[in-house]
Amino acid sequence: MKRIIYFIFLLSIIGVTYYYRNNIITFYIKNFTNYVSKPDKLTNNEYSNNNSYQYVQLTDDFYVKNKKDIMNVYYTIINSGMDKFTFICDESYKNCLNDVDEVSNNQKMLTYINNFVPVYNSFKNIETEFNNLGKVSVKIKHDYTKEEIELLNNKVEEIIANVIDIDMKDEAKIKAIHDYIIKNTKYDKEKADKKVNKYKSDIAYGALIEGYAICGGYSDSMKLFLDKFNIPNIKISSENHIWNAVKLDGKWYHLDLTWDDPVTSTGEDIIEYNYFLITNEELNNQEKEQHTIDYNIYKELKEA
Repeated sequence: MKRIIYFIFLLSIIGVTYYYRNNIITFYIKNFTNYVSKPDKLTNNEYSNNNSYQYVQLTDDFYVKNKKDIMNVYYTIINSGMDKFTFICDESYKNCLNDVDEVSNNQKMLTYINNFVPVYNSFKNIETEFNNLGKVSVKIKHDYTKEEIELLNNKVEEIIANVIDIDMKDEAKIKAIHDYIIKNTKYDKEKADKKVNKYKSDIAYGALIEGYAICGGYSDSMKLFLDKFNIPNIKISSENHIWNAVKLDGKWYHLDLTWDDPVTSTGEDIIEYNYFLITNEELNNQEKEQHTIDYNIYKELKEA
């Protein structure tokens, strides 16, 4: 009888230990080992910016305490241009890992965050791993290679030298770049319609080097110049389209090179200005399906 009781007691101990194994391991590591959990040190590259927005802000606190902190850390990491980074869940944040899992798998949210960062630091893919100790590791694959960035930088300088005068006002500079990109870029209809990937037309390399673009290539190209001219700007994305927003004289305007570069039945290259520095109201009057704006994300544009 004693043996049976002992056996049942032993099984109970084993069961409880197994059920709480993660808590026990965590407790042991933190209290009986040289466990140290610290975030990485952030290093910004030459393309990062100092811009915070209403949707996401730069941060120097990598011990996250809420979901907004997580979003800000992702923005700060992507903006920095780093390939990998580790941040830590604060011990008081009990739901941290669930929220990290939610944010890291929310592709729409990550795309919105990506729209606020410099072109060359934007990501193609993000991988997130975390453990029960609250250590979160992020790996980033960027849209642009070093070789592509070098070619694009040279091309941007060449274009500026050819089409920009030193005494031009900002609006004139924007128009000159708008016209150059449209004149020298064809809409990549094969990629848009048939998913044929002949060109890197979804990034600036396709537009400025290969001469073919879809909306991502047009908007990235325009943003390169806007950043170069120190003109405040954001990329705006809807469900399946992306364009630029520009701040001039304290007001926000929309700028859509894709829709100003129409595909003609004759193949003729023409430039339109239907989407050149227009207000929210003008944009809404022009087209409502592709140019939907979530003002919870792009709060700056509410008064455009």
